[in-house]
Amino acid sequence: MKRRPRRTIPAILTGLVLLTTCVLIAIVGIQLIIGQTPLIRYRSVTDALHSTQWNDTATLGAGAAAVLLGLLMLLAALLPGKPTVLPLAGDMDAGVTRSSLRNALQSTAGSVDGVSRAKLKLGRRTIVAHIRTDRTNTVGLTDAVRAALDERLDQVTPLTRPAVKIRLHATRNRP
Repeated sequence: MKRRPRRTIPAILTGLVLLTTCVLIAIVGIQLIIGQTPLIRYRSVTDALHSTQWNDTATLGAGAAAVLLGLLMLLAALLPGKPTVLPLAGDMDAGVTRSSLRNALQSTAGSVDGVSRAKLKLGRRTIVAHIRTDRTNTVGLTDAVRAALDERLDQVTPLTRPAVKIRLHATRNRP
């Protein structure tokens, strides 16, 4: 039950390029059928293409851009993204969304005594908690946050348990 993200941005961009091309071709075709002067003349396009050389910088640049765009779209299609739903341990086929897990852990870390603000980053295998405190004595605060996060992870029980890293930022009172 690892739902992968949809590749909406590459799909939308590809769809818009194809739609624009099809609309332009349809407009030119309709203009030719009804006898009007077409928006883009076939003869001007073929003359421009026949006059270009393979070693021109414009031709090489357009080719390189097309190859790069194709490789980027191929990588977007083949490489897996971060899963949107993380599977939970147990006999049932259940999962939790990444944002729900992050919000639950962030509220847990923020409720620890002495933490003024907590911000979590949920990676593939790690959870990095950025904790801000107004205390001048921060002894034991990272251990308390880690224990609270571990307890919350025990309640949620993800199938693969991420490692927890705590980054403590103390704003010291200055005279």
